[in-house]
Amino acid sequence: MSTVELTKDNFDQIVSENDFVLIDFWAEWCGPCRQFAPVYEAASERHEDLVFAKVDTEAQQELAAAFEIRSIPTLMIVRDNVAVFAQPGALPETALEDVIGQARGLDMDEVRRSIETAKEKAGEQ
Repeated sequence: MSTVELTKDNFDQIVSENDFVLIDFWAEWCGPCRQFAPVYEAASERHEDLVFAKVDTEAQQELAAAFEIRSIPTLMIVRDNVAVFAQPGALPETALEDVIGQARGLDMDEVRRSIETAKEKAGEQ
C-alpha cells in the first residue's frame, strides 16, 4: 500500500476511520527523513492492513504544532484514536518492525483504562 499524505483537512477523517495508523512527520530538506522514507515505504508494502501516512511538516505546520513535533523524522502510531507511540529519529527496518509488532500486540482496552486512571490521578492533585 502506498502512503497517504495527511493534511489538516483529511487528518481527523483518516485517523478516525482507521484502527491503526502510522504517521511519519517529515520535511523535504531533512536528510534523516529521506533516509527513513524507503524503510517506511517498504514497511507499508509488508503491512497492507495498516494505514501508513506522512505529514510534510513544512506544508502542514499547524498539524506539526498540534502534535508538538520538535524533531523530524518523528514516527507516531495511532490505534483506535489513541496515540500509542511517538518517537523522533529515523528507525532502522528491524526497529520499525519491532515497534509495529508491539503496537499490534497492545490490549487497547487496557490502554484506555490506563489513560483514565492517569487522568483521575492527575485530577486528584
